[in-house]
Amino acid sequence: MKRWLCCLAAVAWFAAVPPVAAQTTGFDIEGKYEVLQPHQLTETGDRIEVVDVFWYGCPHCYTFLPLLEVYEQIKPEYVEVRRLPAIFRENWAAHARAYYTSMLLGVEHQTHRALFEEIHEHRNPTDHKEALAAFFERQGVDRTKFGQTYDSFAVESLVRKSALMQQRYGIRGTPSVVVNGKYRVSGRLAGGLDNMIQVVMALVDKEYKAQRSTN
Repeated sequence: MKRWLCCLAAVAWFAAVPPVAAQTTGFDIEGKYEVLQPHQLTETGDRIEVVDVFWYGCPHCYTFLPLLEVYEQIKPEYVEVRRLPAIFRENWAAHARAYYTSMLLGVEHQTHRALFEEIHEHRNPTDHKEALAAFFERQGVDRTKFGQTYDSFAVESLVRKSALMQQRYGIRGTPSVVVNGKYRVSGRLAGGLDNMIQVVMALVDKEYKAQRSTN
């Protein structure tokens, strides 16, 4: 209960802050993020990339979820949020496959939060193909189509890429956020999950100003 009260308070704060004001609050981010060496290429063109590195089984990621959802609602148009499922152990791969399956089937908006809730609210690990097939079916996805996509070369390629980028980003835990291939933010460094969002916003503002100064 305490966790959810904290989340609701933070969500209310972010929801009340206009996007531009949120980017320029002067929040002190010194020592609250790490610089990636080397910088990594982004996949969002001229938009500033914000990568959410998560695991469905991570309770902290579930707590972070509503904060990120609010940020997605208030973020500037020049920001694009992507998600990267972490794979620290072999049994995490099923959840990574589930995420990329939802992405390829175009049902991510139906299943992303729902899978977190299935695991953390209903206490159903949903960590193997059959359990995930049943879950997707409850979300209105044909079981055969799910299975074909889940086992496809496309999903396998995305899972391998996810593991590779996790290494390149130097991810050591979840949730983590990577801003524009240059900065890594974690709850530990930021001093809490709500602070993570503020650090991300400040780094986005930093990148935006840098881009404008070179144009």
